[in-house]
Parts: sequence; structure tokens; C-alpha cells
Amino acid sequence: MSDYSEFSVQKQGPKAVNAPSQMEHVCQLDIQLDPQFVRASGIICTLGPASRDVPKLKEMIQCGMNVARLNFSHGTHEYHAETIKNVRQAVAELNATTDWKYNIAIALDTKGPEIRTGLVKGSATGEIELKTGNKIRVTLDPANRDKCDEKLLYADYKNLPKVVSKGGLIYIDDGLISLRAEETGPDYVDCTIVNGGSLGSSKGVNLPKAEVDLPAVSEKDKNDFKFGIEQNVDMIFASFIRKKQDLVDIRNILGDAAAHIKIISKLENEEGCAKFDEILEASDGIMVARGDLGIEIPTEKVFIAQKMMIAKCNKAKKPVICATQMLESMIKNPRPTRAEASDVANAVLDGADCVMLSGETAKGSYPLEAVQIMHKIAREAESAVYHDALFDSLRKSSAYPIDRDVSIAISTVEASVNCGASAIIVLTTTGKSAHLISAFRPRCPILAVTRDERVARQVHLHRGIFPIYYPVSRSSDWSEDMDQRIQEAIKLAKGRQFIRKGDSIICVTGWKKGAGFTNTMRIIPVE
Repeated sequence: MSDYSEFSVQKQGPKAVNAPSQMEHVCQLDIQLDPQFVRASGIICTLGPASRDVPKLKEMIQCGMNVARLNFSHGTHEYHAETIKNVRQAVAELNATTDWKYNIAIALDTKGPEIRTGLVKGSATGEIELKTGNKIRVTLDPANRDKCDEKLLYADYKNLPKVVSKGGLIYIDDGLISLRAEETGPDYVDCTIVNGGSLGSSKGVNLPKAEVDLPAVSEKDKNDFKFGIEQNVDMIFASFIRKKQDLVDIRNILGDAAAHIKIISKLENEEGCAKFDEILEASDGIMVARGDLGIEIPTEKVFIAQKMMIAKCNKAKKPVICATQMLESMIKNPRPTRAEASDVANAVLDGADCVMLSGETAKGSYPLEAVQIMHKIAREAESAVYHDALFDSLRKSSAYPIDRDVSIAISTVEASVNCGASAIIVLTTTGKSAHLISAFRPRCPILAVTRDERVARQVHLHRGIFPIYYPVSRSSDWSEDMDQRIQEAIKLAKGRQFIRKGDSIICVTGWKKGAGFTNTMRIIPVE
């Protein structure tokens, strides 16, 4: 079996030298130095034909995958059920051989109110080459769903002829291919290929400036939600969220039985950007979905939207994911481009909690290598963060008077920096205490000890949290039970070389058992 200890065991180096300014901090960066801390950013991997078998999943988990994303724009429920089963089997097999237990979250990514093409010549992995200047008919007849070729392309939006007029543009596959409408019929649009290229199956279609009248939640989405509840998924990535009411509708559909499922809103259009504040308020987190966003708004505005959304999420203390085309070239190449490496690093520097791989791991030739390089880039980028200014900015963004839980989080992070702590151990029931500490971006890892398996999986959405699921029954002596959990965390952290004898660690606990009582912070030496 391959050795992935480089990724699962991350030694922490000498503590950072405090620079007096952002400029001086950047001047002190050195390419010869190893990263000083363990990777804090979460890595979300889309699963598909290239990555859904158990042996490959085990390797991806060891190399850094934290969340498994299932894209419901593709595949049947049977297909996704098998993938979920494989993920859980991979986790179980790994956990049977190691003291450190993996807790991999499963995310259901909805098709949403999107438009997609059909299958190329009946194959989910088929490809055709569309040549610039050629004619092609976009048909809305479901009978042609599996018959896409160089002259006929199926799209699943029946009102397409009503919203696209002559001369209007149709973008496909994140805008890589564009068509110009020449003539419309009752169930077709005849087009000229303006920008050709290689086209695969089930690609997204965008109609910029057109008034698309699709509902926020389709019947397919409702069926997928039911399936997700049955399969006990941890989170839903809700596509094409335009306003707060979309999230209200999703919550009503999910019902009280699924209140535990986190809803991450995918921002993919201009309306969503304009109404971002109300969407953020109603969401458990945000995904900056740059593929469709880069078509719906001008390309040169995408990075502005990304920085705005990440900053507002950081201020609101909610997790944010940066996604789409992060290492796109690795679908076919074993190494990313320099621009892609910088893109991942800048997303981390902007403040993203997680970065996401899509086609790179779902269908690419190098899924494992993509996870490995994502891990390395994120870790290097985190070492380049000027924490003094970041912490000061985050602290000042909290409205006064600061409530008790936030005050404890701020004090914990400040103490961890002042004493050079190697780790923060948090005993948590719901995960909230760990979430708040993460929001103030400590340099060291946060070890969240919980008896709730779902909480252990969901905390991967937040930067820097390493979940420890503690299934041991509660001791009748609350103080003894608390100490046992802390010692378990210390033992496991030593195994991963997060901490060593003589290091200082911060312990955050409550004053009595149950949720909502966290108010105690201790600095203790590692023996």
C-alpha cells in the first residue's frame, strides 16, 4: 500500500516570527522553508467514475479529502447510493487500521433550476468536437436526450425558443462553447457555432441576460432531497440560489426531520450577488460557484464577487467554499498550471474555509494527484497569511457588546497566539464553540471532540477544525469525563505529530455538561 504519511501526519515547524506589518511579513516569506502549521483549509472532492471505487477513495481520504460531493446533475439514485456506500466503506476500512479516525462528510449538490445538455451518443463519458462556423440544432425533444452529436444538441429547457431571440447567445460548459441563435421553432433553436471545442455529456447551459423562468426547486430536486434524507447526507449544496425565499422553500421541503442538514447556497448569477446579504443570513454557508457566475457576470468582475462574498462570510462567521476550475487542467494533465496554483492560494488568502475539486476528481486522469497538490498549495498559502492583521480585523468586525460565546472564542485565539500553542482542544456538543474559534482563524489546529458523529463530519466546512468523534459513554463523574476526552485528544494529536511533549495547548470546555455552557479556557503543558 502507498505511503501517504506526508499528508496524514503533518509536523508543525517553528512558530512564526511576528512581523510589524503586512509588507514586512510578506518580505520574510521564504520558499526554502516548510509550512509552519498543519493544513487548515477543507478539501471537497467531487466523486465520479474516476474516484468512486473503495481503494481510490481510501487513497483520496489519506491525501486530504474532507468532504465527498455528489453531483446530482449526473447519475441515478442507485448510482449515488452505491457511491455513498463506497465512501462509508472506505472510511470504515481506514478507521479499522489507525488510531486517528476519519470523519468524511457527504454533500448532495442539487441540479437546481439549471439547464443541461443531453448525453453525447448515449454515453455519459462521450465527447464530440464542435467546429466554429458549423450549424447545429438545439432540440428540446426529450426523445433526443441521448442522441447528441455534431449536428444535434439536446437541452432540457422547453421554453428556450421563447427566451432566446435571433442573434442571442447560448453558452455551454462554463462558456467554453458558444452558439448564436439564427432561427427558433416550437421545440428547437437553430444556431451557428461561434466558439467550438470539445463537448462532453450533460454540460451546463447559460443564457446571459435572458429571463429564465425556472422554479428555484424542481421536482427532481424534491426527489433528490428525499433520497438525501434517506441516505443521511450531511449537507446540501443548493444550486442557483437567487434570493432568501429560495432557501425558505428548501427548508420547508426538507421539514423538521432534516433540520440537521446544512444548506450551503451556491451563488451563480447576478441576482444572487445583488441579494447576497439576505441569502447569507438564511444560509448555513456559501459556495462561490465561479463557473456559471463567470458567464452570468463579466469575467473581470468574478474576482470582485469572490472577494466580496468571502469577506462577508468571514464577518458573519459562516463557512465559505471557493469552487470551479481550481485545478481544471489536471483533468488531463498531472500538474496544474501556475495560474491555477495561484488561484487556489489566493482563495485561501482571501479567507475561504474550503476549496473544491470538480471534474479533476470526478472524471480526471489524475484525481489523487489533484488532491495532493491542492493540499500542498493550501498549506503553503496558509503559512503566508499575516495573522496579526487578520485577527485584528476579524475581532473588530464583531458588533459590541460582544456576547459570551464570541468573547470566549476571541480570548482563546488570542491566548493561543500569545503562548505559541500547538493546538486548541474544544469539547463540543453541537460544534458551535469550535465554529466560533475557527471564525477568528487561529494559527494552530482546532481539535473538536464530540460525541455526535454528524457534528464531527459537518465541522469540516470550517477552516482549521479537526474532528475527533468520541463514542465512549459518558462517565457519571462530569469532571472525570471531561479530562478523559481531553487526554484522548492529546494522545491522537501526538500520533499525528501536531503536538509534542513540552508544547502548550489551549483547552476550551463548559462549566457543566450539555450544550451552551462553554465558558472556560485553560492553558496546559503537554506531558
